[in-house]
Amino acid sequence: MPGDLPLAGQTVLVTGATGGIGAAIVERLSAEGARPIIHYSRDQAGAEALLERLGGNGLLIQADLSAADGAFKLWRKALEAAGRIHAIVNNAGIRSEVGIDADLLEWRAIWQKEFQVNFFAAADLCKEALLHFQQNGGGRIVNMASRAGQRGYADVAMPYGSSKAALVNLTKSIARNFGRNGVVAVAVAPGWVRTDMAEEFVARHGKEAAVADIPIGEMAEPTEVAELVAFLLRPSQASLNGATIDVNGGSYIR
Repeated sequence: MPGDLPLAGQTVLVTGATGGIGAAIVERLSAEGARPIIHYSRDQAGAEALLERLGGNGLLIQADLSAADGAFKLWRKALEAAGRIHAIVNNAGIRSEVGIDADLLEWRAIWQKEFQVNFFAAADLCKEALLHFQQNGGGRIVNMASRAGQRGYADVAMPYGSSKAALVNLTKSIARNFGRNGVVAVAVAPGWVRTDMAEEFVARHGKEAAVADIPIGEMAEPTEVAELVAFLLRPSQASLNGATIDVNGGSYIR
């Protein structure tokens, strides 16, 4: 019965929903009764195929989060389409590489784009969501952080790690300041997850390099992350407010 599903009646905006983790999250949310809002930037065909797999249970919204006003446009479109949004999963993210020997323009451009997509867009969506939640009895925010944001990161990918660390702090700040308004905010911090990004790394460096510091010897599956996100969105899980949940197979955080 629909009423027996943990997320029945919930409308959830998921950014970056056509990627490996995003698509797995959307499918899990739908299976637990939610209506996903599927955000995509360029992959319209992937978004349409995902919606078809859900039997049409969802909404498709296109927006470019690398644009300064992209997140605000996304929120306006989503709200117009859905009327009420109960939760947001800030999953969209990019990872670029730039070393300290790069010229100033390249260095600055990569840092700015990485923070725009990974952090500023998420912060803008949180701002709009918080206003909406305050007026409508609360809501949930799940921010997709990373192991990289907790322990420092590779010298050529410092923008990524820094943006994810900022996302963790944003989540904690929201939890501290808006918990009394019925808002629950949680960060999820995966290590290596078996996505296209991970497979590209394995193709270049080998699997052993990817799993060398993972005690269980395997990357996480996107479905593991998706199951956790769905759990965090359950109304029964209010006391997880402010937490950062590691999904890294016991990887060292030092």
